[in-house]
Amino acid sequence: MMKAWLGAIALSAGVLSTPVMANQCGDILGHSMQQLNTRESVDLCDSYKGKTILMVNTASKCGFTPQFDALEALYQKYQDKGFVVLGFPSDSFKQEYDDAEKTAEVCYLTYGVKFPMFSSSKVKGDDANPVFKALIAKTGETPSWNFNKYLVSGDEQTVKHFGSRTSPDDKDFIAELEKMLAANIAMAASTEKSGE
Repeated sequence: MMKAWLGAIALSAGVLSTPVMANQCGDILGHSMQQLNTRESVDLCDSYKGKTILMVNTASKCGFTPQFDALEALYQKYQDKGFVVLGFPSDSFKQEYDDAEKTAEVCYLTYGVKFPMFSSSKVKGDDANPVFKALIAKTGETPSWNFNKYLVSGDEQTVKHFGSRTSPDDKDFIAELEKMLAANIAMAASTEKSGE
């Protein structure tokens, strides 16, 4: 009798703890980051959990800076399908302003960026922000220059790295994005169905 009672307690404890674990995020989204040119912080887990995410280290004074146009077009095209672009300005390659206001001007006024942008931070080495440390650990790929792209699945289990030269409108990149979006939609539908 005591074994059955202890077994029932253990089973119910396991069932009760499952939703708590399911609501937590992994190493990539388990952080808060300060938004660009504000004092506001964003809890990445609360804001982007379950979405397919493209994380990009950006710079205002780089030959790849015009990729902001294609990144914004990608964001506009797929945001209604559970996709978001997150921009991380960085001076790791000495091509970002020290002044957040100037960085914001390039992003928001020059390129019309509407996707979330965060305060300037390091994206490589020991001083890398925690998001990029997690991306590097997951892929084994450290940004070699500005505009490296990390495509992250909604469950954070799959991360694909694309270098600076891969444009956001590259057909192979788009194919990977659409494949990840489809998998994310299927996973959400399966989770919803099992919860009924």
